[in-house]
Amino acid sequence: MLSKKTKYGIKALTYLARRENNEPVQIAEIARSEHISIKFLESILLLLRNSGFLGAKKGKGGGYYLIKDPKDISMAKVYRILEGPIALLPCASHNFYERCDDCDDETTCAARRLMMEVRDNTLKILESNSLADIAF
Repeated sequence: MLSKKTKYGIKALTYLARRENNEPVQIAEIARSEHISIKFLESILLLLRNSGFLGAKKGKGGGYYLIKDPKDISMAKVYRILEGPIALLPCASHNFYERCDDCDDETTCAARRLMMEVRDNTLKILESNSLADIAF
């Protein structure tokens, strides 16, 4: 199941992408509009800022804003930053591979084969959608 952190991160990015200008938006405005706790949203936006998706301006008229065009923000990248691996099992992951302790033979493991198919299809969907695709 998708974590609230990822869900709220996507909602916040979508909110920023839908704005007609790219002026900074205060956290409180995003939180109010998207029904997200301000404290939780602060940590999510900081992570997205540190990952190169958002910029921040301090002081009067300050807030967060997109530093990339929404069409250049891959939902697969957003997912990995907020959620972690796309694969549901560590042995099925491209970027976070770990062998399962209880597995004798990965090549015959039915769970691994199924989760690799789930990973591939999920990745295909996430990679084929940008923030612009889901926001507009």
